[in-house]
Amino acid sequence: MKIKNILVLLIVLLTTFGILLAVAELPPYGMDDNPIHNQVSERYINESLDDTGTLNMVTGIVFDYRAYDTMFETIVLFTATLAVVVTLKPFKKEEVDE
Repeated sequence: MKIKNILVLLIVLLTTFGILLAVAELPPYGMDDNPIHNQVSERYINESLDDTGTLNMVTGIVFDYRAYDTMFETIVLFTATLAVVVTLKPFKKEEVDE
């Protein structure tokens, strides 16, 4: 039993160390030269009308650039909702006729 507790503690410590290393490598929050502020947003803003043909930039991004991502997010949400409904659905006991 004591070895099991030590093993669990070691796993938790290694996981915590790994997460802290990953967080330390992230770029500083809010800086202008972060990777999120690269050419992607500029391309969406400047070329969405030519690429998608829609006047609404948000609609063009959601339905043309990110259509598969949106579809899979919807599938995951539907599956999670279905799992909750199935889990919480009350079940009836079968009555045994004697």
